[in-house]
Amino acid sequence: MCIILLAHEAHPEYTLVLAANRDEFYGRPTREAHFWKDAPDTLAGRDLERGGTWLGVTRTGRIAAVTNYREPGARIENAPSRGLLVSDFLAADEGAYEYLARLQPRASLYNGFNLIVGDGCELCYFSNRGGEPQTIRSGVHGLSNHLLDTPWPKVERGREALEKVLESDALSIEAIFKVLADDARAQDEALPETGVGLELERMLSPLFIESQVYGTRSSTVILFNRQGEVIFIERTFNRSSGGREDVRYEFKIRS
Repeated sequence: MCIILLAHEAHPEYTLVLAANRDEFYGRPTREAHFWKDAPDTLAGRDLERGGTWLGVTRTGRIAAVTNYREPGARIENAPSRGLLVSDFLAADEGAYEYLARLQPRASLYNGFNLIVGDGCELCYFSNRGGEPQTIRSGVHGLSNHLLDTPWPKVERGREALEKVLESDALSIEAIFKVLADDARAQDEALPETGVGLELERMLSPLFIESQVYGTRSSTVILFNRQGEVIFIERTFNRSSGGREDVRYEFKIRS
């Protein structure tokens, strides 16, 4: 994932609203969101190269998502897959904070990551570049390729847009997808300096990214309502054809 926007206990009808774009090289093999045969309660897309995922939920109400931490030149060769952190949490039965606390001692083995996990009772965050695990407070938050709520232009733009959508009497899923489709680039003076150079900073600055070899592969909206129901919609983009395809799942959380 490259941008995650979430509203945690910030809406009268929904305990969680999560909107995310997955940015990846176009050639990396991927399968769209589905319930996994080897983990039947897990609903997620799948990275066919390493076997993990970037974002998923379960029938028991667990949720997890990961983004990379942008730090050029600091890559660990043969590091464990960060996508497996998501699928491992979804398959586990321990609490969100407990999982992150257990992960922390070995987190340095991984390339830089941000991990959001929720178990139906609490929603937590941890980065192996940013200190201790923490419980996410109620409100609207944004996460890209730095720490949670780092005020990068795309994060601030996305948070503000999602807040406006949440103010509507009836929450519109298409309005959330419109937020994720924002391809406006930030002004040069507002760009972060992450060591990748000005041209790449410009290309990576929108919520929705397009380039010749890398960009937004899919957008996902997930809603958890106060009746224990989940709505999961993934929108996948086909760059070669210019088309898109949606998959939608709805289910009641199982106790």
